Amino acid sequence: MRFAAIADVHGNYLALEAVLADIRAQGIMDIVNLGDMASGALDARRTMDMLMALDALHVLGNHDRYLIDREPEKMGSWDRPAHAQLDAEHLDWLRAVPMTHVFRDAVFLCHATPDDDEVYWLEQVLPDGAVQMAPLETIEAMAKGIGQSLILCAHSHTARAVRLSDGRLIVNPGSVGCPGYRDNHPPVPHVVEAGTPDARYAILERVGERWQVTFRHVPYDHDAMAELARRNGMPALASALATGWIR
Repeated sequence: MRFAAIADVHGNYLALEAVLADIRAQGIMDIVNLGDMASGALDARRTMDMLMALDALHVLGNHDRYLIDREPEKMGSWDRPAHAQLDAEHLDWLRAVPMTHVFRDAVFLCHATPDDDEVYWLEQVLPDGAVQMAPLETIEAMAKGIGQSLILCAHSHTARAVRLSDGRLIVNPGSVGCPGYRDNHPPVPHVVEAGTPDARYAILERVGERWQVTFRHVPYDHDAMAELARRNGMPALASALATGWIR
C-alpha cells in the first residue's frame, strides 16, 4: 500500500495545486486529507472546490468544525473570512465529513487526537511558550485502543514521525498551506514556524509489516499567497507564507 497524506491547507489553493501535482508525479493515486481545509485569510472558496472535487478520504479539522458549529459573529479571525466566501454546498459537504476514519482497515486518521480536535498529539507547549516533542508516555496514552499500525494526525503543522514502543507509527505530514502561525489562546501563547515557505505533505508506504514515511517539501508561488494574506490584513500569516517564519 502506498498513498499520500495532506493536511492543514488553510485556503492556500496554490500550495494545494503544487502538492497535488507532485503527488501525481510520484505515481500516487490514493490521498487522505486530515482537515483544516479552508480557514485563513486566503481563498477558501477555490480551495474547497478543489478538495470537494478530489477523489480522497477526508476528516474534519477543528477549523472546519468552527465553520459549521457556530454563527459567523462567534467565529475567530481565521474562520469568519473563510465562512464569508463559502456557499451552502461547501458547508453541507463539511457537515458530512467525519471527525475520524480508518483508511483501508490499516490506517487511523484524525486531525489532532482521537478524542479532541484542538490538542497537539506529538508536541507539547512549555510554560515559556516553547514547543517541543511531547513525552513518549503522553503520546502512547492517547494512542490506547487504536489497533491500526499506522496513525495519522495533523493540527500542529509540524512534519514529524514517532515510533511507539509497540511498533505502531504516528505521522504528522506537516501543513500544505500554512508554514507558521501565532496561537494566542490559553493555556500558553506560542508560535509554530516551519523555517521554509514550502508546501508539505507525506508519502506513506507499507513494506512488509513496516510503514515507511517520506516527507515532501514542494516549492510553489508562496509570494502570491503572502501578498494575498497581507492584503487581507494578516501580517503574521503573510510572513509565514513568505519565509516560513513569523516576524
